[in-house]
Amino acid sequence: MKADASQIARALDKPDPAIRLILLYGPDESGSRALAARIGKSLGDGAERVDLSSSQLKGDPALLADEAASISLFGGARHIRVDPAGDEIIEAAEALLEATSAGNPVVLIAGNLRKDARLVKLALGSPMALAFASYLPEGQAADRVAIDIAREAGLQLDPRAAHMLVAATNADRALMAREIEKLALFLDASPDDPKSADGQALAAIGAANDESDLSAIVDAVMGGQPERAAAELGLIGTTEAISVVRALLRRLAQIAPLRAEVAAGQSVDAVMAGAGKAIFWKDQKVVAGLLQRWTPERIATATIRLAALERAFKRSGTAGMVLIGEEILTIARVAAATRR
Repeated sequence: MKADASQIARALDKPDPAIRLILLYGPDESGSRALAARIGKSLGDGAERVDLSSSQLKGDPALLADEAASISLFGGARHIRVDPAGDEIIEAAEALLEATSAGNPVVLIAGNLRKDARLVKLALGSPMALAFASYLPEGQAADRVAIDIAREAGLQLDPRAAHMLVAATNADRALMAREIEKLALFLDASPDDPKSADGQALAAIGAANDESDLSAIVDAVMGGQPERAAAELGLIGTTEAISVVRALLRRLAQIAPLRAEVAAGQSVDAVMAGAGKAIFWKDQKVVAGLLQRWTPERIATATIRLAALERAFKRSGTAGMVLIGEEILTIARVAAATRR
């Protein structure tokens, strides 16, 4: 069944035994994860959370139903989470809904699935499932999200600071939470000892600085502007550089399924129209341009190279600013030569 915001909140805050599966999907994955966390809070501190991977369920479709019917080793509440989930676990989800009994709620975090994805259709069509799509908040709604996240950390964020934070993070809840955590430490704030935070405090930790807004360099790299990308790289350090790598990976993951539709014969305009709110309104013109510039093969190659670069960074703590910069500029040069 399709759920609205109030229905999904009730389902997570007070789980109904009749609902076996909750599908949280959509472009705002941070929002989906924030929702998923609510079920753990509602079940209490002693609740057991079982994390299953898509690869596990693909190899053993019966596992999900088995775990949903199992009793906790400690005799308390239990819930199952699959993150990320996709159509590769469709057999496991079907087995769960067809099982004679379940008992433990299952939450799937599926990312930006299309409306015709098998997992979405299954959840929408079953009375034992709920499906809810999260979209990036916009305008005043995004500012309120920032204020709410700050309140939980013991910060009273003023409206102007909230707007600055949303602009600096492109309304990404995970990024907002990270910056708010830094701000709380900077102001020595906590839920028991709340502090006021304004734009000046936000600027002091760098959340509102231009260098924290990665959209400029991501657009330069993906848009095939190596000189501009080089200039932007010169303004950041190694820590920010690896953030650029991750931001590029997110952009590539965003355009990959859309570009596949173009390759299959659809026009860019038709694909963008079909994506709807899945693309943040500020990004729609940029994404449309990338669908004309990037081929599926180029997207795959860039993704592999950037993923390898991130792994190198994680292993050593730094992949080296020179290496990161060279790889990023190589991708910008490839993008400059690619337009189909």
